[in-house]
Order: sequence, then C-alpha cells, then structure tokens
Amino acid sequence: MVCVMPGVTIGAGSVIGGGSVVISDIPAGVLAAGNPCRVIRKIIPEDRDRYVR
Repeated sequence: MVCVMPGVTIGAGSVIGGGSVVISDIPAGVLAAGNPCRVIRKIIPEDRDRYVR
C-alpha cells in the first residue's frame, strides 16, 4: 500500500515502490520509493524491454 498525501501529483509513467509515503510531487518517468518517498532513478528504455511483457 502506498500513501499519497493530499495535493501531491505523480508524473506520468512513474513507478512508486510499495509501502512508500509520498509527501511531495514526483516527476514523470522515474522510480521512487521510501518513507518519505524519494526519486531513486530515471526509468530508461531498457527497463521497458526488461520488465514489460
């Protein structure tokens, strides 16, 4: 379960890790996780080839 605080936006194509508490805006196309939720890295084209089936 992910908790997203009121007024926070998550950009298109971003992935939020389970158990995260999102307290600030997350940009598009990134992997973010944690408490508080932080950007870990950008999602690159190779990620789609590897993880999307």
